Amino acid sequence: MAAKKYKMVERKVSDLIPYVNNSRIHDESQVIQICSSIKEFGFTNPVLIDEENGIIAGHGRLMAAKKLDLKTIPCLVLAGLSEAQKKAYVIADNQIALNSSWDMDKLSLELEGLQAEDFDLDLIGFSEDFMVSLFDEPEPAPPPSDFKEVNEKELEHTCPKCGYEFD
Repeated sequence: MAAKKYKMVERKVSDLIPYVNNSRIHDESQVIQICSSIKEFGFTNPVLIDEENGIIAGHGRLMAAKKLDLKTIPCLVLAGLSEAQKKAYVIADNQIALNSSWDMDKLSLELEGLQAEDFDLDLIGFSEDFMVSLFDEPEPAPPPSDFKEVNEKELEHTCPKCGYEFD
């Protein structure tokens, strides 16, 4: 399949049409996170739309734009997609991102570096519980079930020949 050419445009927020069957849910707390991200970093990820201003990807960003009372936002027009391709991409755009995972050691190092610079880690998007678990020292492993506490006196030895006591 040949590479498609897409066009970056500014669109009025009021002109954009959410996909009625969008199956991705954006709750209020996530929309607030998107708002915070837009305030901190700018509107760096355009909303993907078709030729009629129908949203293909970026429903959460549109919700945040409305909450921030933005009049226009950047959009990328995906021209030439079939209806089936649009429907599939609405799902694929969200699901493919979920199919990755984190290198926890590198993530921890990066977040510790940001924390050392007093960067607001709430802007990153992780839950408080996750952040606590990431920065907490792991609990030491419990001793084996057959482990026996030893009294210091039990380590003393007595010479069977002369009766001399030693450790």
